[in-house]
Formats: sequence, C-alpha cells, structure tokens
Amino acid sequence: MPGDGPPGDDTPRDDAPRTGPAERLALNHMGSFDWDLGLGTLELDAAALEVFDLLPDEYDGRPESLAVRVSPEEGERLDTEFRRALHDHASSYGMYFQVFLRDGTARWTHTQGRILRDGDGRGVRVIGIVRDATAELSHSTLVRTMEQDRARQTSMVERTTQALSRAVTVDDVTATLTGSGGLERFGADGLALGLADGSMLRIIALTGRSMEVLADLRLTRLDDELPLNEAIVTQRPRFMSSLSELADRFPRLRPYIGDLEIEAAAYLPLVAQARSIGGLCLFYRDRTHFTAEDRNLCLVLAGIVAQSLQRAMLFDQEREFATGLQASMLPRRIPDVVGGEIAVRYHAAWSGREVGGDWYDVIPLPQGRIGVVVGDVEGHDTHAAAMMGQLRIVLRAYAAEGHAPSTVLARASQFLAELDTERFATCTYAQVDLATGDVRVVRAGHLGPLIRHNDGRTGWPNVRGGLPLGLATHFEDHEYPETRLDLVPGETLLLCTDGLVEQPGKDIAEGMDELTDAVRHGPHGAAALADHLADGLWARPGAEDDMALLLLRRAPDPGTLKAPRIHQYVHQADPEGLAEARTVLRQALVDWGAAGLVDDVELVAGELLTNVLLHTEGGAVMTLEIVPAVRSRVPRRVRLSVQDRSSVWPRRRTPGEAATSGRGLLLIDSLATRWGVEPRGEGKSVWAEFQWHAAARECPEAGYPAA
Repeated sequence: MPGDGPPGDDTPRDDAPRTGPAERLALNHMGSFDWDLGLGTLELDAAALEVFDLLPDEYDGRPESLAVRVSPEEGERLDTEFRRALHDHASSYGMYFQVFLRDGTARWTHTQGRILRDGDGRGVRVIGIVRDATAELSHSTLVRTMEQDRARQTSMVERTTQALSRAVTVDDVTATLTGSGGLERFGADGLALGLADGSMLRIIALTGRSMEVLADLRLTRLDDELPLNEAIVTQRPRFMSSLSELADRFPRLRPYIGDLEIEAAAYLPLVAQARSIGGLCLFYRDRTHFTAEDRNLCLVLAGIVAQSLQRAMLFDQEREFATGLQASMLPRRIPDVVGGEIAVRYHAAWSGREVGGDWYDVIPLPQGRIGVVVGDVEGHDTHAAAMMGQLRIVLRAYAAEGHAPSTVLARASQFLAELDTERFATCTYAQVDLATGDVRVVRAGHLGPLIRHNDGRTGWPNVRGGLPLGLATHFEDHEYPETRLDLVPGETLLLCTDGLVEQPGKDIAEGMDELTDAVRHGPHGAAALADHLADGLWARPGAEDDMALLLLRRAPDPGTLKAPRIHQYVHQADPEGLAEARTVLRQALVDWGAAGLVDDVELVAGELLTNVLLHTEGGAVMTLEIVPAVRSRVPRRVRLSVQDRSSVWPRRRTPGEAATSGRGLLLIDSLATRWGVEPRGEGKSVWAEFQWHAAARECPEAGYPAA
C-alpha cells in the first residue's frame, strides 16, 4: 500500500450509497490492487473501492488520493512497512490498518502485497489484495478479552492461594485478607470474614471503605435474618446486585445500607469437610451484575479461604494444647528470696506445630540457699515438653535433698538414661548463697552464666562443663566440674537457653555479644532488665526457637548515708578488673570526702588483690566502707577488706636485702592504722583500716558534719 499523501476531499456525495455501519461490516469485501512503482499509479478493482468506501469517480488512480480514507498516522505506518520490505528484498509484505468511512466510523482493513522486481532486484510492481478485517479482528478481540479475563481470574486464584499458603494461624489468615493487597487479590472493594462459634457468628476481619458501618454486627446469632448468616446455615451462596432488594429481603440491614458505598455483594459460605466453619462476604462498588464466571470465581476463592481457615484453626487448637502442656510443666510461681530479686521470662517459638523443651526453675535449698536452673530437652514436640517436666521434678528433688551441684546433675543424667529414650538434655545449675554471695555452678552441655558487675562490666566467666544429661550416662562420664563464683551485692547473674543467642545465618558468638551488650545497657532491677531483654531480643527476625531466661540479682548493699559501702569483685587473672577496682575505689573515696586517703588505700588494695590473684585459685571480693566513730557522729575510719577462698593466712616475715617479695605486709603495716585477718566461711578476709583525720572538713558538702 502507498504512504500518506495530501488529503483529499472527504465531503459526502449525494449519490453515495446509504449503508449503515452494521450493513457495511457484514459485507466483508475483499478486492485487489495493482501498483506500478515506476509510473506511480495504483489501480483498485470495484471490490477494493468498496473496502475504502469510494465510488469509481471518486478515485483517480493515484495512491495519494487514498488519504481521504487513511489518516496520516496510518499512512506513515503503511509506508514504513512497505519501504522496509523493499530494503530487505522481501518478496511480500502485509499489515492491518484502519480506514475511516464517509460516516466517520473506522473499519479495520488488511492488505497483503507481492513485490515484483527487475533483473537488478529493484521493486517495480506490487500486486495484492485489500480486505475488510473488521469481523476477523472483532472475533480476535473477543477471544483476547476472554483470554485476558481468564488470565486475570487465574492470577487472582494463584495469588490468593500463594498468600494464604503462608498463613499458619487464624490471625495470619485475617492479616492476609485485610493487609496490603488483600482486597486486590479478590478484586473486591470490601471484605468481611466471619467464624461460626457454636450458635454465634463472630466477624474476625472487616476491611474496605465504609465497612466500619457494619461494626455493630460483629457478633450475631447464626439464625439471625442476615445474608451472611443465611449463607452459612444453608451452605448456599447469595449474590446481590440490588441494594433495595437486599434491604427488602433482610430488613435488619436497612439502617446500614444507606452508609455503605457499595453496589453489589457476594455472601459465600466457607465449607470444610461438609461443615460450615464461617462465611466470607465480598463487596463491590462498580458492579451491577454477576456473570457465571464471576460467581464461579467467588466460589473458588471462598473454597481457598475455607481450606486455609480450617488448617489454621486446627493449628491453633494443637498449638493451644501443646503450649498449655508446656506451661503446665513450668513453675506456676517463683518463690520470694531473701537478699535478692529473681525474674524469669519464657518465650514459646511460633513455628509450625512444634513445642520446645526449654525450662527454668528456682528451688529453695537447706541453710537458706537457693538453686537456679535453666535447661533444654532435645526436640520440639510434646514428648520433649513431657520429658522437660519430668527432668524439672527430678532436679528439684535431688537438689532439695542437699546434694552438691555435680551430684544433682549426675543423678539427673542417670534418670534420663533410664527412661529408655534417645533424647538428651542440656542445662546449667547453680547453688547460690545470697547471704555470702557464694555461687557454685555446673554445666551439662549448656551455656554458662552471664554476670553483670557493679562497675558496668559484663562477661561470661569460664565455667567448666560436662556432657549433656543422658549422654553422660551413655558414655559413662558423670563428671560435672564445679566452678565457684562470687556474686557481690548489686551484681546480676543471668541464665538462658540457646534460643536467646542463636540466630539463623549467624555465629553463636555474635548472639552472645549481642546479649552481653543488651545486659550491659539495661536497667538494674531484675524484672526491668528481663523486660528489656524480652522486648529487644525476642522479636528478632528468624527467632524460631523457644527461649528461657532467668535473672538473679543480689540485693545492693550501699550501707547507710553516714556509713556508705561499695563492693567489687575481681576475677582471677583479670588485669582489667584489677584496674577497674582501683578506679572505683578512688572515685568512692573522693565522693565520700576522703580524698586524702586515696593513695594509701589504693596501694594497700593493690597489694591485697594482687596477692589473692597470684597465690589463690579464685577471685577476690573487695569491700570499702566508712566506719563511724563509736562515740561521735563524725566518721573517723575507712575500712578496706579483701575476701578470698583460700584457707592459708598471710604470714609476716622479714625479707632479705635481695628478696623480691615478702614486703607486702610490711607495706600494709606502715600505711594502715591497723589491719588483721578474719575467717569467712571456707576462706578468709584480710582487712585494713585508715584513720580519717580532717577529711570531713575538706569536703563538708559530702554530707558529713565537720568535727
């Protein structure tokens, strides 16, 4: 076909045939043309002229004259396609284009031409056909529209199925339906989801513009005269495209219809295993009727929701049973303890139907001590939860009998092995004397304790461990080494299960560092710190394991306003702790107005602490306090004491001139007003007192009256 040319005269002639658009579409003419490229003439036969809606005397044989029926844009497309065929040495070309008839309507037309070439390959002539393609393209458009509708419906079903496949609980289902993209997946403008609960219907999801109008109907009886209730009871869907008809049929809805911005609604029963479990209502603003395809689509979507909802309800029931069993195995209450504060938190993982075997317990012991334990049974099922309950009872019984911690775990391992199960368990158990701060810890393949000190340092002390319970008996290795720790007043001991520090894709050391940092920057109280950790760590992405947390804080011992006191624990071979103890000591003396004693007290403290760390197998507890004068309200002495577990008392001796040691007690004797040694439980306490001369006058704002 030719390219575009100058526009022609499109004024209708009086003798033009008067045929309507429908009649012309029915003609479906096909004509031929002969285009001489050299002469520039285009001959059209009578049928071809009909296709272009031209009379014989309206066409002069020039391609440009067709511009009266072919728009410039269409002519340019035709010309471009024809020139491409010439350039590519193609033997033919073809395309669809629009012809605008004399009454202004458009007709789809198709042309097909064969290019004849000379000996040099140049195009010299084109012969071909031109035909009315309106009916052909109308059918194609109808088919395409049907295919698009089918694809749209298939996409809605697939997207809804995919979205609900990830829903585990009933809350997940409602979140999927009401969340982002929920209404779009259903092609609706509003949605209501209800669950049948005995004789009642409870709406658990309501979303869409103006849907809040129906909030009063969230709880109704199933036998109420309402469309969704009727659909559920009869298990028959109802499609309403007339609001007046809806109000007439269900008068109870009449007060709400005026405020609903909808035109149609589909009320669908949710049926699973031949039982109605609820109903789904879809609301539409711009729909005036429901085709057969629309109805089928609604029923398919309702079936998907019903299956997902039934699966979620079963999961919730099983989860409630499992978590109830698990909760019944844990202590109902934590006993109050004298001299400290205990807080526990438990987080059940929300992953499938699994239930873990994590547990915690606080056990009253003879002589005012307490036992604290945190553990985890292998597996995530009701069997693990049941074993957890048995182990908790056994540990409590063995501990209450007064056995040493190592014996308690050895007997618990033997008990687990005798249950004839392949499961094992890990745990950490500690006996604590809050009066003295003595802590005895044993581990069975579990995380050790974390301690936060008064100076802000937080760390995991080196606690030796044994095999998990059950495995120890299997390998005949019941050795659970006992580690002695000191918990000074104000310090906090933390026990937890590995769910608190393990994250998918991360090394456990990263989780331990994260927990350490959270404890370091958390509040001081045990309950407040437990809440801080729960809020910050339990909501982490990928947290799929149960988590048990137990915090024990020894009560602070600040002394009194006139006799303040500080405590500091220094771990074995911990240079940083030794330096920190000196800093704390120096700051306390300055705050108390005894800055003049800083150098002497610091030298003596360094000597005493160094002796403990070098010559004993444990750490040291340093206590610094003000001792008021007996007959005066003015404080007169500063007392420093360093306590350790060694039973060997210091011995004064006279070192030779070349000796490199033995001068420590001489230094203490020369700097302190007096000093001494006292027995303390299994160890001793070395103390030194310093006379407080004019220190109170130097700093009266510290709260002490001048002498």
